Amino acid sequence: MKELIKPKSSIFPPKDWGPLFIAPSAIVLILIITYPLLYACYISLFNTNFVSRWDFVGGSYYRKILGSPDFYRSIGITFKFTFLVVVGHFIVGGILALVLNDKFPGRTFTRAILLLPWVLPDVSVALIWKWILNPVYGIVNNALMRFGLIEKSIEWFSNGNLAFISIVFISIWKGYALIMVLVLAGLQSIPVTLYEAAAIDGANGIQRFWYITIPALKPILLSALILDTVWWFKHFTIVWLSTTGGPDGATNLISIDIFKQAFEYSRFGEASAMAVVVFFICFAIGYFQRKVLEK
Repeated sequence: MKELIKPKSSIFPPKDWGPLFIAPSAIVLILIITYPLLYACYISLFNTNFVSRWDFVGGSYYRKILGSPDFYRSIGITFKFTFLVVVGHFIVGGILALVLNDKFPGRTFTRAILLLPWVLPDVSVALIWKWILNPVYGIVNNALMRFGLIEKSIEWFSNGNLAFISIVFISIWKGYALIMVLVLAGLQSIPVTLYEAAAIDGANGIQRFWYITIPALKPILLSALILDTVWWFKHFTIVWLSTTGGPDGATNLISIDIFKQAFEYSRFGEASAMAVVVFFICFAIGYFQRKVLEK
């Protein structure tokens, strides 16, 4: 009887077809991620101009980088920049997500407006803010002078501390929307019945937030933290177009240092070695964050 009702064929392919189905994605990942990474490691072993000079230098570039005070200064600036930007993203994005999670008139329109910074290209954001903060005709200086807060225009990108604060502010403005969207999606996935049950048991708003909201958002917050940290640690465009790493190296992120080594000084091997070191730093950051926050 079982043989009569057992289908002779299945609409599903055999189990050994799995590698065939993942092959297209694997090929794309190898071409756009694995191959460039391996090629960068290869270039870092040579003093080359990509045309006529391929002098093997082994690990000398790595020794030079790891013994260079300028490299550690750039790494220090990058860590400081990344920390402030990521913290700003989570504060601004988290608060806005909590606000948007409540129902109020015009909520959909407000969401669309708050998403605009993330939609805008980095180049546009940098140019817009350079115009806004321009010491001659920028609207920020004009507004501050009209309200009597300053007596003369502030040159935001000419002073080291002000330039650093400016690029941190611009970067927070640019990237908070990603955290806002992720946190908002997580908030809307939490069942309302959990909050109702906690309220019946006598939990106040802070307790409900700490014991229900935070644990429910933990996977989303962990993923968002790793993605946001790695993304802004290697950020380049906004800072380069705003300050080109100046003044006096105050905003010289490691990504800008790599760019200068490669395309201004034609030290492609050294730039590749720096890029490889940064890759392992980003990997270590993600690994450390996951291990610590999982506990």
